[in-house]
Amino acid sequence: MTQPRRTPAPDTGLSRHLARVMDDLVTIPGTRIGIGLDAVLGLLPGAGDILGSGMSAAIMYDAARRRVPLLVLARMAWNMLLDAALGLVPVVGDAADVAHRANRKNYRLLQASLAEGRTSTRSGPVYLLLAALLIVLPLVIGIAIGVLVLVALWSLLTR
Repeated sequence: MTQPRRTPAPDTGLSRHLARVMDDLVTIPGTRIGIGLDAVLGLLPGAGDILGSGMSAAIMYDAARRRVPLLVLARMAWNMLLDAALGLVPVVGDAADVAHRANRKNYRLLQASLAEGRTSTRSGPVYLLLAALLIVLPLVIGIAIGVLVLVALWSLLTR
């Protein structure tokens, strides 16, 4: 018995490369655990959260550009928010961030949506407004978290 063929999703090269660089750039020898730029940036308190959030938003922008359903964008936004929240916890948060892999999850959500041919049925302006909110809100929260961490560190260092 043959399996039904799945239609391959359109290539999302930029998002694929970005997810790989951010979450799986190097594999730890002897394991299947990958570490990417997101984990390295996470070691920079505050600034790493800001840079990581900005780069993660690019995958969401690609998803919105391809008009994935708003529910998919909302799940992607949740992954970004959770990633930013994990970054608040020193050391443990960095390890949790490696396990969470928000960029890879968001890329897979994008791929699954495209492979299934799901796109938003909302009108252009309404979709654009809601998609922009779903991209910008977690980005702003991630940047705010980074700035708060930097301010707290500065305050501790200058006492």
